Amino acid sequence: MQNAAKDEMLVLIRSLRSHIEADRELPGNVRSFCMQEGDAASAAPEDSSGLPQILVPGPYRRFTVPDITAPLNGENDFMTLNGVRKDLGDCRRCMLHGGRKSIVFGEGNPQAGLVFVGEAPGADEDAQGRPFVGRAGQLLTKIIEAMKLRRQDVYICNILKCRPPGNRNPEPVEIAACEPFLVKQLEAIRPKVICALGTFAAQTLLKSDVAISLLRGRFHRYHDIPLMPTYHPAYLLRNPAQKRQVWDDVQKIMKLLAGDSG
Repeated sequence: MQNAAKDEMLVLIRSLRSHIEADRELPGNVRSFCMQEGDAASAAPEDSSGLPQILVPGPYRRFTVPDITAPLNGENDFMTLNGVRKDLGDCRRCMLHGGRKSIVFGEGNPQAGLVFVGEAPGADEDAQGRPFVGRAGQLLTKIIEAMKLRRQDVYICNILKCRPPGNRNPEPVEIAACEPFLVKQLEAIRPKVICALGTFAAQTLLKSDVAISLLRGRFHRYHDIPLMPTYHPAYLLRNPAQKRQVWDDVQKIMKLLAGDSG
């Protein structure tokens, strides 16, 4: 028991060190990245999926997309998704490994312009080893398709790589052990924009305790990458009336991506 406690303490120390190093890279304050000036999409009709059809959104203020295409400073061999997955290994850095069936690392385009980050795998994801494949995942797929994209065009992952028992909320020690690998994933992909799905993903990435209802609807920065928080698809299954707000959020992501692509 003493050895187990010692091992867990070492994990906590390493995780804390990783958090301190990551925090040094963040801006002093989480601030708005851009704000919508118009709301032309607010009356968009819904299609058969229950999501509004694509309309051209209203005007946005101009903003600068950070340069995330710069060379990786000679770290190409390490800073790839395969390298991050190898570094993760048969992870036993927190107690979740004892009840998992699969490590759910992530999937999609390794050079995606858009990365969706959720909270943690559920039962279906744990069984298949793939993120967002249950009912919430099916709704996320519909959202992606409504954006005129495919799942293979984006990258999908979670804060945690292992399922919490009973789909409970992630514990701080679990987030501390797992988040450094998410940071490495995002550094390897270097996306144009991140979409944080749900409370825990948004609050973890932004180091904030502000409610998702107040965080969503505007861009923030995460490691100098625009980040849009929005409601988790599982929340939409319970509260379908909020789909329109999510659609407003993803239209802003579409606008950013379209503007960046020239």
